[in-house]
Amino acid sequence: MDSSFFSGIVVPIATVIDENENIDEKKLREHVNFMIDHGVKGILAAGSNSEFYMMDKDENERALSIITSEVRGRIPVYMGIGEIRTRKCLELVKVAKKYNVDAVSVLQPMFIKPSDDELYTHLSTIADALGDTPMLLYNNPGRTGYAMSQDLVYRIAHEKKNVIGMKDSSGDVTQLEEFIRRNRDIGFKVMCGKDTLIYASLALGAVGAVCCTANFIPDLVCSIYDKFVAGDLKDSLEAQFRLNPIRLQMDKSSFPVAMKDYGNILGLNLGKPFLPNKNSTETQLEGLRKALIDNGYNI
Repeated sequence: MDSSFFSGIVVPIATVIDENENIDEKKLREHVNFMIDHGVKGILAAGSNSEFYMMDKDENERALSIITSEVRGRIPVYMGIGEIRTRKCLELVKVAKKYNVDAVSVLQPMFIKPSDDELYTHLSTIADALGDTPMLLYNNPGRTGYAMSQDLVYRIAHEKKNVIGMKDSSGDVTQLEEFIRRNRDIGFKVMCGKDTLIYASLALGAVGAVCCTANFIPDLVCSIYDKFVAGDLKDSLEAQFRLNPIRLQMDKSSFPVAMKDYGNILGLNLGKPFLPNKNSTETQLEGLRKALIDNGYNI
């Protein structure tokens, strides 16, 4: 199955909402074009930073509809699936196929802690239902409480032809390296899910990264990848070093609030998060502003 499209910087798009927590279609369409114009190579709808867990099925579908209609095939569109129950994931598979997404990214179920056999059944059932739609694994132990094992990833990658790759958000460079090493014989591709490790992951053979910071400073984020593949390793690393303090400042706010706060500071009008999350306090906003100023942004 063709996986050539799976590369570069993919952005888990912020879901822009109005004061009543309804999706703001105009601003979401503007945000899609902003990121395409500034070099991202893919958009992930219903990702963790898209606050998929805050929205019901109809809201997630509406966001996907807006995104796919605005992208118009210019870059790949990915759809995230992160429901706990397998049957609910299969309902979302129908949505993904309805909008002809380029690939589906499947997060391991949160809250529960399935065995490898149970998780294999969950993931393989979704892969089978997707048919000729490519599927990506999404390993995020920080949000789910457990990691996908190396053996599980090896098994499903080698048995399911439409499972073409994964996003690894573990932050464990050895784990990412092993996901790449153990599955490279079949062309299985791995993307980094940690904005602070783009350069390191590319050096180990990752094909790109899924980065929340591309929502508000896509030029800088994309430059890490673009310079690396062009062979300009020195400037690629310098861009990574410039990004890191901006990204690390986000951790002082609750997840994923600071992504929208940064966008608002830079005039992108990403608005507020879904309740119970709130925009950052003024003290934290000052820290975000300082991180931008210290790294070359005029605000």
